[in-house]
Amino acid sequence: MYFEFNRYSALLFVFFLHGLVYSILLLRKGMVNESRSDKWLAAFLLLCVLYITPWMVGFGGWYDTQPFRDLLFYIPFQHLFWMGPVIFFYVQSLLNPSFRFRKKDVWHLLPGLLYFVFSVVMVITDKLVLKKYFFLANGEDPDFDTWYQLAGFISMLVYFIFSLRYYNLYRRMIVQVVSYAELVLFKWVRNFLLAFLSMLILRLLFFIATLIPAFHQLSYVGPWWEFLFFAVIFYYIAINGYSNSVETKVSFRLNLLTYKTPQLLQYHGPFVNDQEEITEAEVVELDNDNAKAEQNEEQDLSEWKNRLLQQMKDKKMYEDPELSLTQLSRALETNPSFISMLINKGFGVNFNDFVNQFRIEAIKEMMAKGEHKRQTLLGIAYECGFNSKATFNRAFKKITGQSPKEWLQKNTGTVGSTLS
Repeated sequence: MYFEFNRYSALLFVFFLHGLVYSILLLRKGMVNESRSDKWLAAFLLLCVLYITPWMVGFGGWYDTQPFRDLLFYIPFQHLFWMGPVIFFYVQSLLNPSFRFRKKDVWHLLPGLLYFVFSVVMVITDKLVLKKYFFLANGEDPDFDTWYQLAGFISMLVYFIFSLRYYNLYRRMIVQVVSYAELVLFKWVRNFLLAFLSMLILRLLFFIATLIPAFHQLSYVGPWWEFLFFAVIFYYIAINGYSNSVETKVSFRLNLLTYKTPQLLQYHGPFVNDQEEITEAEVVELDNDNAKAEQNEEQDLSEWKNRLLQQMKDKKMYEDPELSLTQLSRALETNPSFISMLINKGFGVNFNDFVNQFRIEAIKEMMAKGEHKRQTLLGIAYECGFNSKATFNRAFKKITGQSPKEWLQKNTGTVGSTLS
């Protein structure tokens, strides 16, 4: 196939090839592991690869050579209306195991489908009916029409906002329902959204640059830098996304148009794979305005606080590294929404911090007895319910205001063993 290698086309070709390989690897990984998030990220990387293709092959001589020129003109490579929805579906599939692509979600892809149909109409009209350029009489690639680039940018910006809001609502919810929230706060989602935001800012900056006369003197070389930087960003997404494909196990549903906390879903059976309908779930409202009133009719709130403290201290439930709000509510024979309200209002903390307080107190007691001289601090942390070194360090510092070693030095006069 005709392709002229030079410093512009060759450099983009490297990112094109690597992006395509990562897309295939993620698709295979998603199929093997039945991971929806990997499949959505594979789709996003494919769209990114197609996005840089016109500029790559353009510098490779395609725009100056037939039939490659017509291929670039009639085949849509920049699917701007699909990039936004795909990143939105990717974020949902990572954070919410109950997310399924359903028939109602097709409307998100409708603008992109319409643009594809428009491209088909152009081919039929120009090549089969009129047998001359009609839609492309101006000799320019329709992918770079101002209306399409502007509309595509707006679409991506809107879906970025949707994704960011979804992530923020997830962060608000997760600390209320699990005791290992830090492990599933998914910093990768934050980094992914920042990377996508960088893509949007990059496009905006280069659009502004086109308004500067001096920029036009660079001809095609100026915009080439946009595609190079874009390629670097999606390469970063490819590498890190491939190694950060663990999906959370906490199911929920939310309304992006309200400020309510997401509703927790408790399934009484397994998901039904590859079907629209999944097992019926119990909906747990975490906005607990009515929970206190319902429970206060039976017993005083202070009595429930004592029961909760007794459960945590005597049964040492905090030692379970995967302790959840649901497990604790079942042990107390009440509903999760009430326990969530009890912890928030009665103790002034969220569920994650509530459990970590007991873990830290247990660790301090063990260190005060000299246990740190017989095993590592990390070993003590694991024994008391923590499941990572970073989570232990941050929780200890947050609750005591000191690092574990600083606390040991101040309270026992020793520094103990290492954390590892």
